[in-house]
Amino acid sequence: MRFIYFIFFVLLVFIAVLVGCNRNPYAATNKIYKKQAKAFAKILKQSPPKDSAMAFARWAGTINFNMRKPNFVIIHHTAQNSCDQTLKTFTTAVSQVSAHYVICKDGTVHHMLNDYLRAWHGGIARWGNVTDINSASIGIEMDNDGFEPFTGPQIGSLLQLLGILKKSYGIPAANFVGHADIAPTRKNDPNVFFPWKELADNGYGLWYDDTTGVEVPPDFNNMQALRIVGYDIRDSSAAIGAFKRHFLQQDTSKVLNDADRKVLYTLYQKYQ
Repeated sequence: MRFIYFIFFVLLVFIAVLVGCNRNPYAATNKIYKKQAKAFAKILKQSPPKDSAMAFARWAGTINFNMRKPNFVIIHHTAQNSCDQTLKTFTTAVSQVSAHYVICKDGTVHHMLNDYLRAWHGGIARWGNVTDINSASIGIEMDNDGFEPFTGPQIGSLLQLLGILKKSYGIPAANFVGHADIAPTRKNDPNVFFPWKELADNGYGLWYDDTTGVEVPPDFNNMQALRIVGYDIRDSSAAIGAFKRHFLQQDTSKVLNDADRKVLYTLYQKYQ
């Protein structure tokens, strides 16, 4: 009889372990996601919208429209210790941060938000004349503590994802940038190990040409060139630092030497 009880107990433990292993750890937050998405869908269906700034106007719904689409991709590093830690952060309401995608070191890609919805990843930022980056972009977080190289599988998955996004939304090559580019006074991600040239070689971002023999015109304006590339130049030192972090990756000083100016000049010509 004791043997039968023992077998029964073992089976219960086995079933409990099996159920625990198969349970989606994000089932609860996925449920909240669906609830919030339904709430937004309900608002979109209102004709006219209840909170319209012109609620007194006569509603005449047009038949010529579609959904807004992203026009930028912003790449980050997580500055955390693991993919699981980042996923937990992005599924906790108190954090108030999110991204559309998280790519783990082993190449696993987690899709966290519909591409047409607005994630909270850019914060106070600017690129060119765009000041609400979150409303116009897709945020991709790379699992990386900020002080280490990115893995091969991680970059492989990123390139595959970028190919899909670029084709799906017609995102221009110049509009693949980093968090430090759009927020130079606050951020430094992705770190200096990020392979921007490899991305540019595949059509995601721009890169400078060979500067051998390049002559920079005497009247070339460094800050205006940085502005044309896209940088917010209100803090000139921060803008120079972000530019050097992205394109030189070995020197993050806040001054431009002659070699740096040649790199900037060739980029300036591409962005005009």
